[in-house]
Amino acid sequence: MSLKARIQEDVKAALRAGEKQRLANLRMISAAIKQREVDERIELDDAQVLAVLDRMQKQRRESIAQFKAGGRTDLVAREEAELALLASYMPARLGDAELDALIGEAIAATGAASIKDMGKVMAAIKARAAGRADMGAVGARIKARLSS
Repeated sequence: MSLKARIQEDVKAALRAGEKQRLANLRMISAAIKQREVDERIELDDAQVLAVLDRMQKQRRESIAQFKAGGRTDLVAREEAELALLASYMPARLGDAELDALIGEAIAATGAASIKDMGKVMAAIKARAAGRADMGAVGARIKARLSS
């Protein structure tokens, strides 16, 4: 079952169970997926759906930080609930050792020797680590490896 289909089934289950908040959050996820499909006039596959979910997670993390700074604990709780729901659809995160191995493989495969080759390495890793690692942190690790 595709990720998009799984989300739709969860919408139906939440509707039947009367879980209003979960249903609202699932509909928000479905709307974001549908919006991207309409904008780009394509049918999203699992990798593209993961990219949408990853972007939504990033937005939630930024919102949580801002709400905490503003002392809005009620909004922090709501955003954390949405973040937890989004995380339930994401694949397992890569551990440090796995990430380092992936970076090593990508550097070897692309023949990267300096920081100038960082884009090639990022492109090689992006497809394999989509939704499983924070690409900002991955970029920092690659930069550190190529700089040394």
